[in-house]
Amino acid sequence: MKILVTGATGFLGTHLCKQLEADGHALVKLGSRDADLTRADSLTPFNGEKYDLIYHLAAWTQAGDFCLYHAGEQWLINQLINTHVVQWWHAQQPQAKMIAMGSSCCYPDHLERREENFLRDTPTETLLTYGMTKRMLYTGLEAMRMQYGHRYLLLIPSTLYGPDYHLDGRQMHFIFDLVRKIVDARYGGPEVALWGDGSQTRELIHVTDFVNAMIYLADRVDNQIVNLGSQENYSIRWYAETICDLVGYDPALIRYDTTRYVGTKDKFLVLDKLKKLMPTFRVTDVREGLEDVITWYKHARGYKD
Repeated sequence: MKILVTGATGFLGTHLCKQLEADGHALVKLGSRDADLTRADSLTPFNGEKYDLIYHLAAWTQAGDFCLYHAGEQWLINQLINTHVVQWWHAQQPQAKMIAMGSSCCYPDHLERREENFLRDTPTETLLTYGMTKRMLYTGLEAMRMQYGHRYLLLIPSTLYGPDYHLDGRQMHFIFDLVRKIVDARYGGPEVALWGDGSQTRELIHVTDFVNAMIYLADRVDNQIVNLGSQENYSIRWYAETICDLVGYDPALIRYDTTRYVGTKDKFLVLDKLKKLMPTFRVTDVREGLEDVITWYKHARGYKD
């Protein structure tokens, strides 16, 4: 198949493109240097080809407390990106199926994070702007289906983890921040200071598992929202102590800073729909996955035992 991928140079995009190429597909891989999606004409150079699938992964955001300080920019930039991609899809590639990424922060904190609640009530307050841009993306996809018969799939991920994450100074998702801080401390770096008291919980899914499920669902499921996670939910303290065990660092040395921003208390996705669509889906054991990340990070930093 001929496939166009936005956000191809990001963490998920890199792993997805690697697998799609291994499967023999012809790819056009777009990062921010290849196409400024905030411009209406950014995709014009790609009008001449007809694509079977469009994976829309591009988004303007970062982890941690980034959303608290960039609400206006997040709204403006992400709305431009999503509008231009959807507009180009409709005008130039109506035969293609769009596979897009939503976000768990769209779900209200007081409701179960199941697909039928995606548009209900107000998203997590501190992530409101980003959550609403993802809701608007879904609304655009559904509008294209309703009027023009276009096909799409919207996937809602739990936190992705695995090797080959960015080390360029951007804020990291919590699991990579934990690995970075604890491994650095193990090799003589500064003390480990974590945000919150460690009781907040998070669900991880290894990026390889996510990519495999993503490709499987793209071939089989049309015009739906699907949560995609691991069904394994652990506290930040559990993750920290597990990483300490894997690298040989004393968890008693960790300092928990309860004055810092911690986001929502949990991000556990209900996976009833996924279980029906993929009843044999299995995920990487979390300890094995964390060892994968630790090995990558130690190699990237040049640490030797």
